[in-house]
Amino acid sequence: MTSKHTFRRIFLIFFMLLNIGCDQISKNIVRNRISDYEHISIIKDRFTLTRVENTGAFLSLGDQMPYIFRLIILSGLPLLFLGYGLYYLFANRNLPHSMQIALCFLIGGGIGNLYDRIVHGSVTDFMHLDFKIFETGVFNFADISIMIGVVILLFQSIKSKIKHRVVIERD
Repeated sequence: MTSKHTFRRIFLIFFMLLNIGCDQISKNIVRNRISDYEHISIIKDRFTLTRVENTGAFLSLGDQMPYIFRLIILSGLPLLFLGYGLYYLFANRNLPHSMQIALCFLIGGGIGNLYDRIVHGSVTDFMHLDFKIFETGVFNFADISIMIGVVILLFQSIKSKIKHRVVIERD
């Protein structure tokens, strides 16, 4: 393995750990300092902190499922996908840099939420945005990481399709 590949691996691991660390530190602070459903206004009720323990998935989907199904669907499947994501990230040395960064965001966020689910039995969500014309559900830094990863992949895909279309039109 060349020093370039070693540096790449170290950078990717560091970046994933940075995502996981920010998520877990913020959740630990929230668990220790904010009561369940306590409402703290940060910016004029546009940005609030509200601690919610989410036993389901995104926006509490599946929180009413029997425990065994939640365990399989919300812990087992993500564990398999995260394992494959890690393998894909480190096995493919020629991935575009933007895809590598996107995968670090996705995997880091996924690990942060999966860790909560396994260790605490639920995912701690605590941020809420209200823009008057629409508002978000309650979310956390792992969710932000996942969304950033998805947006980067979306832009990468659009950029690739545009580039492909330009090449076809030239021919």
